[in-house]
Amino acid sequence: MTIALEAVEGMPEVRPGDDLGALVASSAPRLQQGDVLVVAQKVVSKAEGRLRDLTTVAVSRRAHRLAASLPADPRMVQVVLDESVRIVRQERVLIVETRQGFICANAGIDRSNLGGDDVVSLLPLDCDRSARQMQETIAAMAGTEVAVIISDTFGRPWRLGLINVALGVAGVPALIDHRGHNDDFGAPLRATLVAIADEIAAAARLVMGKTRRVPVVIVRGLDTSASRSGSGRDLIRRRELDLFR
Repeated sequence: MTIALEAVEGMPEVRPGDDLGALVASSAPRLQQGDVLVVAQKVVSKAEGRLRDLTTVAVSRRAHRLAASLPADPRMVQVVLDESVRIVRQERVLIVETRQGFICANAGIDRSNLGGDDVVSLLPLDCDRSARQMQETIAAMAGTEVAVIISDTFGRPWRLGLINVALGVAGVPALIDHRGHNDDFGAPLRATLVAIADEIAAAARLVMGKTRRVPVVIVRGLDTSASRSGSGRDLIRRRELDLFR
Protein backbone atom coordinates (compact mmCIF):
# COMPACT_ATOMS: atom_id res chain seq x y z
CA MET A 1 0.00 0.00 0.00
CA THR A 2 1.22 3.49 -0.88
CA ILE A 3 0.03 6.57 0.99
CA ALA A 4 0.67 9.98 -0.59
CA LEU A 5 0.73 13.39 1.11
CA GLU A 6 0.07 16.45 -1.05
CA ALA A 7 0.21 20.06 0.10
CA VAL A 8 -2.67 22.33 -0.90
CA GLU A 9 -0.76 25.47 -1.83
CA GLY A 10 -1.82 28.93 -2.90
CA MET A 11 -4.72 29.36 -0.50
CA PRO A 12 -5.56 33.00 0.25
CA GLU A 13 -5.23 34.45 3.73
CA VAL A 14 -8.22 33.24 5.73
CA ARG A 15 -10.31 35.90 7.45
CA PRO A 16 -13.28 35.82 9.85
CA GLY A 17 -16.47 34.96 8.02
CA ASP A 18 -14.79 33.15 5.13
CA ASP A 19 -16.33 29.89 3.91
CA LEU A 20 -13.29 27.73 4.61
CA GLY A 21 -14.77 24.64 2.95
CA ALA A 22 -15.27 26.60 -0.27
CA LEU A 23 -11.73 28.02 -0.11
CA VAL A 24 -10.28 24.54 0.34
CA ALA A 25 -12.39 23.04 -2.45
CA SER A 26 -11.38 25.76 -4.92
CA SER A 27 -7.68 25.46 -3.94
CA ALA A 28 -7.54 21.65 -4.02
CA PRO A 29 -8.50 20.52 -7.53
CA ARG A 30 -8.67 16.89 -8.62
CA LEU A 31 -9.89 15.56 -5.30
CA GLN A 32 -10.59 11.83 -5.38
CA GLN A 33 -13.04 9.55 -3.62
CA GLY A 34 -11.61 8.57 -0.23
CA ASP A 35 -9.18 11.47 0.10
CA VAL A 36 -8.62 12.73 3.64
CA LEU A 37 -8.08 16.47 4.03
CA VAL A 38 -6.12 17.48 7.13
CA VAL A 39 -6.84 21.12 7.94
CA ALA A 40 -4.85 23.16 10.45
CA GLN A 41 -6.91 24.38 13.39
CA LYS A 42 -5.53 27.90 13.01
CA VAL A 43 -7.32 28.58 9.72
CA VAL A 44 -10.54 27.06 11.07
CA SER A 45 -10.36 29.41 14.06
CA LYS A 46 -9.68 32.37 11.79
CA ALA A 47 -12.65 31.59 9.54
CA GLU A 48 -14.95 31.15 12.56
CA GLY A 49 -13.78 34.37 14.17
CA ARG A 50 -12.27 32.58 17.14
CA LEU A 51 -9.75 35.36 17.72
CA ARG A 52 -9.25 37.60 20.71
CA ASP A 53 -7.48 40.92 21.10
CA LEU A 54 -5.44 40.90 24.31
CA THR A 55 -5.68 44.68 24.60
CA THR A 56 -9.39 44.30 25.40
CA VAL A 57 -8.99 41.63 28.11
CA ALA A 58 -9.99 42.52 31.66
CA VAL A 59 -7.57 40.64 33.93
CA SER A 60 -8.88 39.15 37.18
CA ARG A 61 -6.97 38.89 40.46
CA ARG A 62 -6.70 35.14 39.96
CA ALA A 63 -5.08 35.61 36.55
CA HIS A 64 -2.62 38.15 37.99
CA ARG A 65 -1.61 35.68 40.74
CA LEU A 66 -1.15 32.81 38.30
CA ALA A 67 0.78 34.98 35.85
CA ALA A 68 3.20 36.06 38.57
CA SER A 69 3.90 32.46 39.58
CA LEU A 70 4.51 31.10 36.07
CA PRO A 71 5.62 33.83 34.91
CA ALA A 72 3.37 34.75 31.99
CA ASP A 73 1.39 37.56 30.38
CA PRO A 74 -1.60 38.14 32.72
CA ARG A 75 -3.84 38.84 29.74
CA MET A 76 -2.94 35.50 28.17
CA VAL A 77 -3.57 33.73 31.48
CA GLN A 78 -7.01 35.32 31.69
CA VAL A 79 -7.93 34.10 28.21
CA VAL A 80 -6.75 30.60 29.14
CA LEU A 81 -8.99 30.68 32.21
CA ASP A 82 -11.92 31.92 30.11
CA GLU A 83 -11.50 28.94 27.74
CA SER A 84 -11.09 26.31 30.47
CA VAL A 85 -13.25 24.41 32.92
CA ARG A 86 -10.41 23.56 35.29
CA ILE A 87 -6.66 23.76 35.81
CA VAL A 88 -4.90 20.40 35.75
CA ARG A 89 -1.40 21.71 36.53
CA GLN A 90 0.14 25.15 36.98
CA GLU A 91 3.89 24.67 37.16
CA ARG A 92 5.90 26.45 34.42
CA VAL A 93 2.87 26.30 32.13
CA LEU A 94 -0.88 26.07 32.54
CA ILE A 95 -2.21 22.61 31.71
CA VAL A 96 -5.99 22.84 31.58
CA GLU A 97 -9.13 21.02 30.54
CA THR A 98 -10.76 23.09 27.84
CA ARG A 99 -14.47 23.64 27.39
CA GLN A 100 -14.26 21.20 24.47
CA GLY A 101 -12.82 18.50 26.77
CA PHE A 102 -9.18 18.56 25.65
CA ILE A 103 -6.33 18.39 28.17
CA CYS A 104 -3.58 20.65 26.82
CA ALA A 105 -1.23 23.54 27.50
CA ASN A 106 -2.74 27.04 27.59
CA ALA A 107 -6.13 25.79 26.36
CA GLY A 108 -4.71 25.46 22.84
CA ILE A 109 -4.44 29.26 22.56
CA ASP A 110 -1.78 30.43 20.10
CA ARG A 111 -0.18 33.74 19.14
CA SER A 112 1.75 32.67 16.02
CA ASN A 113 0.93 33.47 12.38
CA LEU A 114 -1.79 35.96 13.21
CA GLY A 115 -0.24 39.21 12.07
CA GLY A 116 -0.31 40.95 15.44
CA ASP A 117 1.44 40.58 18.79
CA ASP A 118 -1.76 41.15 20.77
CA VAL A 119 -4.06 38.82 18.83
CA VAL A 120 -4.50 35.17 19.84
CA SER A 121 -6.47 32.33 18.30
CA LEU A 122 -8.82 30.14 20.33
CA LEU A 123 -9.83 26.57 19.55
CA PRO A 124 -13.05 26.16 17.53
CA LEU A 125 -16.12 25.79 19.73
CA ASP A 126 -16.98 22.40 18.21
CA CYS A 127 -14.20 20.86 16.10
CA ASP A 128 -16.33 17.91 14.96
CA ARG A 129 -19.10 20.21 13.74
CA SER A 130 -16.53 22.34 11.92
CA ALA A 131 -15.11 19.23 10.24
CA ARG A 132 -18.57 18.02 9.19
CA GLN A 133 -19.50 21.38 7.72
CA MET A 134 -16.29 21.52 5.71
CA GLN A 135 -16.79 17.94 4.54
CA GLU A 136 -20.29 18.71 3.26
CA THR A 137 -19.21 21.89 1.46
CA ILE A 138 -16.18 20.27 -0.17
CA ALA A 139 -18.19 17.23 -1.27
CA ALA A 140 -20.85 19.45 -2.84
CA MET A 141 -18.28 21.56 -4.73
CA ALA A 142 -15.88 18.76 -5.70
CA GLY A 143 -18.55 16.18 -6.51
CA THR A 144 -16.82 13.46 -4.52
CA GLU A 145 -16.83 12.20 -0.95
CA VAL A 146 -13.83 13.18 1.17
CA ALA A 147 -13.02 13.04 4.86
CA VAL A 148 -11.84 15.98 6.97
CA ILE A 149 -9.59 16.06 10.03
CA ILE A 150 -8.96 19.29 11.91
CA SER A 151 -5.52 19.07 13.49
CA ASP A 152 -3.45 20.97 16.02
CA THR A 153 -0.08 20.52 17.70
CA PHE A 154 -0.10 19.13 21.23
CA GLY A 155 2.68 18.34 23.66
CA ARG A 156 3.10 14.85 25.14
CA PRO A 157 3.52 14.08 28.85
CA TRP A 158 6.13 11.34 28.41
CA ARG A 159 8.10 12.54 25.36
CA LEU A 160 9.68 15.77 24.16
CA GLY A 161 8.43 17.65 21.15
CA LEU A 162 5.10 18.64 19.67
CA ILE A 163 3.04 16.42 17.39
CA ASN A 164 -0.10 16.94 15.35
CA VAL A 165 -3.28 15.35 16.70
CA ALA A 166 -6.88 15.25 15.49
CA LEU A 167 -9.31 17.63 17.20
CA GLY A 168 -12.23 17.25 14.80
CA VAL A 169 -13.05 14.27 12.57
CA ALA A 170 -15.62 13.70 9.82
CA GLY A 171 -15.85 10.83 7.35
CA VAL A 172 -13.00 8.73 8.72
CA PRO A 173 -12.65 6.65 11.89
CA ALA A 174 -10.92 8.24 14.85
CA LEU A 175 -9.99 4.86 16.32
CA ILE A 176 -9.52 1.38 14.89
CA ASP A 177 -10.16 -1.31 17.48
CA HIS A 178 -8.21 -4.56 17.06
CA ARG A 179 -9.13 -5.88 20.49
CA GLY A 180 -10.65 -9.34 20.33
CA HIS A 181 -8.82 -10.20 17.12
CA ASN A 182 -5.74 -12.41 16.91
CA ASP A 183 -2.21 -11.36 16.01
CA ASP A 184 -0.17 -13.07 13.26
CA PHE A 185 0.62 -15.95 15.62
CA GLY A 186 -2.93 -16.50 16.82
CA ALA A 187 -2.59 -14.77 20.18
CA PRO A 188 -5.57 -12.57 21.16
CA LEU A 189 -5.07 -8.80 21.08
CA ARG A 190 -6.24 -7.21 24.33
CA ALA A 191 -5.14 -3.56 24.19
CA THR A 192 -4.58 -2.62 20.54
CA LEU A 193 -6.73 0.45 19.96
CA VAL A 194 -5.10 2.50 17.19
CA ALA A 195 -5.63 6.29 17.10
CA ILE A 196 -5.75 6.36 13.30
CA ALA A 197 -6.97 9.98 13.08
CA ASP A 198 -4.03 11.15 15.20
CA GLU A 199 -1.64 9.15 12.99
CA ILE A 200 -3.06 10.78 9.85
CA ALA A 201 -2.78 14.24 11.45
CA ALA A 202 0.83 13.58 12.50
CA ALA A 203 1.77 12.45 8.99
CA ALA A 204 0.23 15.58 7.47
CA ARG A 205 2.41 17.82 9.64
CA LEU A 206 5.46 16.55 7.74
CA VAL A 207 4.10 18.50 4.77
CA MET A 208 2.53 21.42 6.66
CA GLY A 209 5.62 22.43 8.59
CA LYS A 210 5.40 25.55 10.74
CA THR A 211 6.38 28.35 8.35
CA ARG A 212 5.49 26.94 4.91
CA ARG A 213 1.98 28.43 4.90
CA VAL A 214 0.42 25.07 4.03
CA PRO A 215 -2.76 24.82 6.14
CA VAL A 216 -4.29 21.88 4.24
CA VAL A 217 -2.84 18.52 3.22
CA ILE A 218 -4.44 15.81 1.09
CA VAL A 219 -3.79 12.28 2.36
CA ARG A 220 -4.46 9.73 -0.37
CA GLY A 221 -4.30 5.95 -0.42
CA LEU A 222 -5.79 5.09 2.97
CA ASP A 223 -8.37 2.34 3.13
CA THR A 224 -10.69 2.99 6.04
CA SER A 225 -13.91 2.11 4.22
CA ALA A 226 -14.59 -0.88 6.47
CA SER A 227 -14.64 1.28 9.62
CA ARG A 228 -17.37 3.65 10.76
CA SER A 229 -16.86 7.38 10.71
CA GLY A 230 -15.67 8.70 14.05
CA SER A 231 -15.35 12.00 15.88
CA GLY A 232 -12.63 13.88 17.65
CA ARG A 233 -14.37 13.25 20.95
CA ASP A 234 -13.78 9.51 20.49
CA LEU A 235 -10.10 10.21 21.19
CA ILE A 236 -10.63 11.83 24.58
CA ARG A 237 -9.94 9.38 27.38
CA ARG A 238 -12.88 9.09 29.75
CA ARG A 239 -12.31 10.46 33.22
CA GLU A 240 -12.71 7.04 34.90
CA LEU A 241 -9.96 5.61 32.69
CA ASP A 242 -7.55 8.52 33.08
CA LEU A 243 -4.84 7.80 35.66
CA PHE A 244 -3.60 11.40 35.65
CA ARG A 245 -6.73 13.39 36.47
